[in-house]
Amino acid sequence: MPELTHFNEENRARMVDVTDKPQTTRTATAEGFIAMNADTLALIRNGGIPKGDVLAVAQVAGILAAKRTHELVPMCHPLALTAADLSFTLSDEPCGVRILARTRCKGETGVEMEALTACAVAALTVYDMCKAAQRDMEIGGIRLLEKSGGKSGDYQYGAVRRTGGNPIGDGGQREPQRQEGNAQAPGGRD
Repeated sequence: MPELTHFNEENRARMVDVTDKPQTTRTATAEGFIAMNADTLALIRNGGIPKGDVLAVAQVAGILAAKRTHELVPMCHPLALTAADLSFTLSDEPCGVRILARTRCKGETGVEMEALTACAVAALTVYDMCKAAQRDMEIGGIRLLEKSGGKSGDYQYGAVRRTGGNPIGDGGQREPQRQEGNAQAPGGRD
């Protein structure tokens, strides 16, 4: 089992010292899904939300969140991101918006938390922009899809690695199949 590095000798929380780690290119991709009814999705698609362009505001919110992750998650290092981008897929079945966040930097520590935070805040922003039309939207399936760089190497959701004979990952489940314009809800919800 890997050692938990965010605890000191007194078993108290600490920020990991990355001073001696080499700088490498780090990338991460995360996804999430906000489920909603068809009427709300149509309002987003047709620009009918009174607060404005839902996806444009969610895009900016996600990028801002990625840049400020260290202010929200206590043990995250402040990073000089070199890229942050989000994309959105409007899906009729299941009904909602799939959010994909990608982050990149050249540094001593990874950008997974930045991608996950960007995805979560973008989903919260979609909710905020649309809550007058629907209050029972559901945010879920926020997960890391892939990461590259660093000592721990590459990770891809659904891949099974073997370490000491124990499977690590999703237990052998496969990545859900996705089709353009018909996003699979994360977590296998249909």
